[in-house]
Amino acid sequence: MFSFAVQLPRLSKVIKQEHEWLLNIVNEQEIDYIISDNRYGLYHPKIASVFMTHQLEVQSGINDGVDHWLRSIHYKYINRFRECWIVDVEGTPNLSGRLAHPFQLPDTAKYIGLLSQLSDTDYQKAERHLLILLSGPEPQRSLLSDILWAQLQGYKEPVVFVEGSSTVKRRQNISSNISYHMQLTKDALLLLLQTASLVICRSGYSTLMDLVALEKKAIVIPTPGQTEQEYLAKHLHEEGVFYAATQKGFNLASSLSDSFAFPFKKLALTDSFNRYKPVMQQELDCL
Repeated sequence: MFSFAVQLPRLSKVIKQEHEWLLNIVNEQEIDYIISDNRYGLYHPKIASVFMTHQLEVQSGINDGVDHWLRSIHYKYINRFRECWIVDVEGTPNLSGRLAHPFQLPDTAKYIGLLSQLSDTDYQKAERHLLILLSGPEPQRSLLSDILWAQLQGYKEPVVFVEGSSTVKRRQNISSNISYHMQLTKDALLLLLQTASLVICRSGYSTLMDLVALEKKAIVIPTPGQTEQEYLAKHLHEEGVFYAATQKGFNLASSLSDSFAFPFKKLALTDSFNRYKPVMQQELDCL
């Protein structure tokens, strides 16, 4: 909370700068429509502008009172937009839990389903490896990478290890059972996800949507200090969807052992990945 309070003046400044930038570029580029992916300053008084998010109920990690106070600030910015598109489905089952299902929605809220750049294919896929998919900010990405890499040295089954960064030093002395990559294209990642028996990754929302789209089992490890990821990991673990573990004290052998008995319930949400299309078409028809 102290960190958030310290950042408030800078966040307000960034929002103001975004808004001023948008006012200028709209005139230069003759923009007709604006979709803002969680950028609070990208609204316009005369042009239709939409705010897209999956997080309405901000998770402070302190208590409900603080969360409600933060939501009131959040809604103040969201209400500057013509519409708020929520990246999830209404009701249950859903993916985001309380994040996108608070007791009170913005007046202009509209659920548009889930989004993923990955889509499953019909060919037969033999599951054959453990996929470790790293992402997120430093230094936490590197810290988790080092933890997993050290514990993999005694693991004998096939592993695909994706660093998720092109700026770190490539690892050396790679065991024959490990296929090592710095980064991957979308198509290469799709194939590796489809053929993975289990995925170890962060609990970022985009990653979770990809896992749901492909109906994959996963051990999710939230980035320390990111309360949204921590909430999603805990919520989905309790729902029996993904197995959650913490970065501190993570033990690969025990997590894999525990995951064998975990239910890994499939969310009946695969049809929701096309729900945005009629919403987009309706907006295009109005232009």
